[in-house]
Amino acid sequence: MAKAGGGITNAVNVGIAVQADWENREFISHISLNVRRLFEFLVQFESTTKSKLASLNEKLDLLERRLEMLEVQVSTATANPSLFAT
Repeated sequence: MAKAGGGITNAVNVGIAVQADWENREFISHISLNVRRLFEFLVQFESTTKSKLASLNEKLDLLERRLEMLEVQVSTATANPSLFAT
């Protein structure tokens, strides 16, 4: 009789272990999915950020060239005001 009770206990223990294993696997699966989503977001963010920074850099270069041109014009006008007199 003791063996029969022990078999049920073992079956219950195995069932509990299997349930715990499934729960652990499900948890790990959720964590893996969320890590993958985070990674994909970061890759997309990096790509978008690089693109926007490249665009801003081009605009900044253009503004710097315009500023240099204006500085030359001001310096020329200051040195030779007669060139700009009307």
